[in-house]
Amino acid sequence: MARGMTDLISLYEARVADGTLRRDDAQEAVLPRFERIRAALKTPVRRGLFRKAPPPPKGLYLWGGVGRGKSMLMDMFVEALSDIPVRRVHFHAFMQEVHAGMHAARAQGVKDALAPVAAEIVKTVRLLAFDEMQITDITDAMIVGRLFDLLHAGGVVVVTTSNRHPDDLYKDGLNRQLFLPFIAHIKEQSEVWELVSPTDYRQNRLEGAQVYFTPIGPEARANIRAVWQDLSGGPADPLVLQVKGRDVVLPAFRNGIARATFYDLCGRMLGPGDYLAIAEAVKVLVLEDVPRLSRNNFNEAKRFVTLIDALYEARVRLICSAAAEPEMLYVEGEGTFEFERTASRLREMQDQDWGT
Repeated sequence: MARGMTDLISLYEARVADGTLRRDDAQEAVLPRFERIRAALKTPVRRGLFRKAPPPPKGLYLWGGVGRGKSMLMDMFVEALSDIPVRRVHFHAFMQEVHAGMHAARAQGVKDALAPVAAEIVKTVRLLAFDEMQITDITDAMIVGRLFDLLHAGGVVVVTTSNRHPDDLYKDGLNRQLFLPFIAHIKEQSEVWELVSPTDYRQNRLEGAQVYFTPIGPEARANIRAVWQDLSGGPADPLVLQVKGRDVVLPAFRNGIARATFYDLCGRMLGPGDYLAIAEAVKVLVLEDVPRLSRNNFNEAKRFVTLIDALYEARVRLICSAAAEPEMLYVEGEGTFEFERTASRLREMQDQDWGT
């Protein structure tokens, strides 16, 4: 896109015209909501010594099912902002940065550790674009409400995507009543909009596509790389999940899609809680280089079984490369009988309707 083209609706039309996008009524209905924010941010803010800055425009909370195009629309919106200071970040990754900033502030003896973190954000951006907002951690639940208040007071607009309506955030969480004011804040400071599209574009891209590649080798790696590039749609960053004070790292993450090797997730001492956190955070996992399993790598095999169970229960889409077909991955040693269920699940997860 040329830097001069900043109107989001024009940008969408151009991409439909060149075949990059397929026209979608539900997506088109969202565009004016984004455009309202872009136009307001483009209006110069007159500041003075005694002039109070006007309140920022209302943000947008865009929610709906997976694969409907929320992240794609967010990317396009950020692109259309051109020279407006903006940061697009996955919500999990952002909260990890906030925790790290607060830790550093406490180490300096700052009593209100959140204030300098918020002040730094206010100083550097006018809009925060969060992807995949979900609150599963009580510490995050306690922090996020006040953080958003500080950001709004500093003139920062927040736009976020989520798979859940605000009323369902942190549902059944510990001390949820303390979180309810934040839900009220979202509704007050953001336009809540559901993206109701009948089309699951992510599923369509995988429909009929191979998702299990064997044996491991140049061809499997090339195929995995092609699937990743198609699904992720751009450069990825690591995602660090904090589970009981420990870091669980997914080396590459974008738009709900993660990429990791068998060693990354099963060669390290991770447990059920770690795999549950991964299954909660991702919609698609691209897992590479699953080896043959036996008594020689029994601990790694046990972790792999636990990982597959977590992904299966959460209906996460799995794309992987492995040394053998599921039934031939674990053929000797203690645990072969228990692995039959895992092999069955791996087979079931290859079905094109899996995860829908």
